[in-house]
Amino acid sequence: MKQAIVARADLGMGRGKLAAQVAHASLSAYEDTDSQTRKRWKGGGQKKVVLKANGESELFKLADKAERAGIPHAIIRDAGHTQLDPGTVTALAVGPGEDDEIDRVTGDLSLY
Repeated sequence: MKQAIVARADLGMGRGKLAAQVAHASLSAYEDTDSQTRKRWKGGGQKKVVLKANGESELFKLADKAERAGIPHAIIRDAGHTQLDPGTVTALAVGPGEDDEIDRVTGDLSLY
């Protein structure tokens, strides 16, 4: 089992900002996951991969793909307190779920 977090590389977020957005995405998708999947993922070490996207539209296409597959997911919009304008879409988490299910959505992306 794993979770994929897709972050926008086109925004030029600093490392701390990127880490915060990835954390927001991970937790948000986790909260929408059923308890049995949560338990299995946590027991298996909470495997995560962080991947790159090159724009907002790419994140929404991936979110639609996850939605059609019935995979928990979460789009993150920044609050705008630091580097980005309020409402800027920064990241998407897909899963946790079975590796092959997650890969059907995010398998073509590069590691961040």
